[in-house]
Amino acid sequence: MARPEKIRLGELLLRQKLLSEAQLQLALDEQKKSGRKLGRFLVENGLVTEDQIAEAIAKQLNIPFIHLKNFHIKPDTTRLLTEMQARRFRAIVLESRDDQIFIGMADPTDLVVYDEISRIIKNNIELAVINETELLQTIDRIYRKTNEINDLASELGQDLGDSVIDFASLNTLSGAEDAPVVKLLQSVFDDATQVHASDIHIEPQADALHIRFRIDGVLNLQTRADIKIAAALALRLKLMSGLDISEKRLPQDGRFSIKVKQQPIDVRISTMPTQYGESVVMRLLNQSGNTLNLNAIGMSPAMLARFRSILQRPNGLILVTGPTGSGKTTTLYGALSELNSPGRKIITVEDPVEYRLAGINQVQVNEKIGLDFARVLRSALRQDPDVVLVGEMRDQETAQIGMRAAITGHLVLSTLHTNDAASTPIRLMDMGVPRYMVATSIQAVVAQRLVRLVCDNCHEPYTPTPTEQIWLDNQSLQSNTDKHYQKGRGCAYCNQTGFRGRVGVYEMLEVTNAVAEAASHADPATFIRAAETQMAGNTLARQAAELAAAGKTTVSEAMRVSNQFDD
Repeated sequence: MARPEKIRLGELLLRQKLLSEAQLQLALDEQKKSGRKLGRFLVENGLVTEDQIAEAIAKQLNIPFIHLKNFHIKPDTTRLLTEMQARRFRAIVLESRDDQIFIGMADPTDLVVYDEISRIIKNNIELAVINETELLQTIDRIYRKTNEINDLASELGQDLGDSVIDFASLNTLSGAEDAPVVKLLQSVFDDATQVHASDIHIEPQADALHIRFRIDGVLNLQTRADIKIAAALALRLKLMSGLDISEKRLPQDGRFSIKVKQQPIDVRISTMPTQYGESVVMRLLNQSGNTLNLNAIGMSPAMLARFRSILQRPNGLILVTGPTGSGKTTTLYGALSELNSPGRKIITVEDPVEYRLAGINQVQVNEKIGLDFARVLRSALRQDPDVVLVGEMRDQETAQIGMRAAITGHLVLSTLHTNDAASTPIRLMDMGVPRYMVATSIQAVVAQRLVRLVCDNCHEPYTPTPTEQIWLDNQSLQSNTDKHYQKGRGCAYCNQTGFRGRVGVYEMLEVTNAVAEAASHADPATFIRAAETQMAGNTLARQAAELAAAGKTTVSEAMRVSNQFDD
């Protein structure tokens, strides 16, 4: 096709009546001040959508507008442009048609980029307009590192042969960054970050080394490699995290920081001896762009308003409960972000410190030197804090110190591993905390789980099974609830799982005078009844069922969360 013409975006949107003259002038004035692209400013301020801009450009240039989510892309064809080129040019190869290459561009009016692509693709080019957000998601999906990881694992295995190599020397050699073990780990971190994995599992088995990623709470096998590279990977990771490389008989924990595509990533590492070698699990914590915001966690507006109101109280204990990986830390840090102000002193006592927040005093527990939760908490209370976050109430001593602080004028936030909100105060009593302390210190208990969301690319309607319908009937959904049950068919975007992303479901027990009085009663059943009355049926199971009725998750996923809660 002919070289595209240069378009003045503002005039085009004005001509197609997507903007008024006043809106355009305001946007142009702001653009001059900030120096940002006009299109990005318009989208971020809600004046137009990305699709509206793309459709307007497509109409003007008389070329198609392609929705990438509905377009079947062949990875081999796409790689006519490298990942770096695709990201830099904001372009992707869609199809190869005889002597023509069909290319999607977020901005086909960028003539410099068009000329660069023409130089690389030595064929006739046909253009289409694509949505930039969809483009970046597609690049993340297509340009996986699987082949590269397999090749590097194979290369490392060949390098090792049957000999013993001193991998500890990699810490000092000038060419360490070019060693196969280093390049392999870098590729693993790149790929895990690209698919938004929360954890990397490196597991030696009898005949192979498995590398698995946890994505949306579910483990996915990334690579099977030669078992003889397992020790090399474990040694290198121990070096990076400052662990004892000579100790293979005992579990070890540590952490290190790396940069992946210019983003700082904190890595928590845990090693454990197994039958076939050391198993290594790494939790990835992305320190850039973490919007720890309570608005984004999925709490219902009514519950969120009550939670915010309780957060503003000057003293008391707020507990967030749930199993490992249920999003408790995100909820607590979202609360700290709202409380963080120059007028408040906030101290956190954590193991480990997961996210770094400016203006907050964060303390890392180190039990090897006697710096445990109880000791740090006692010291923290002598630092004149307004708000204290205790990472976890692991024992009676920590719980009692935290509750005493809550009674004596401090706002204390913490977590506990319990199944639901109503059983949490009883669990504290079982730990040996006096009843009066539980009754007078706790302001609220939030229990939460993470529910997988139906993939927004391959969702389709379905009818719940008889068993699912019985469960739904038991949740007492409101009679006016519109029911749009959906499930994911499975596609390339969701790795054939039918799910993409997760959202929290919550229940909150607010400790009113009636609930506090019931907590002082010797019979736990009295307290449970008072707690259930206060929550008025607003349970985790009901919120999960409402998400299923709205088509955001499946009924089976809602039931999974409910069963986890009921057990």
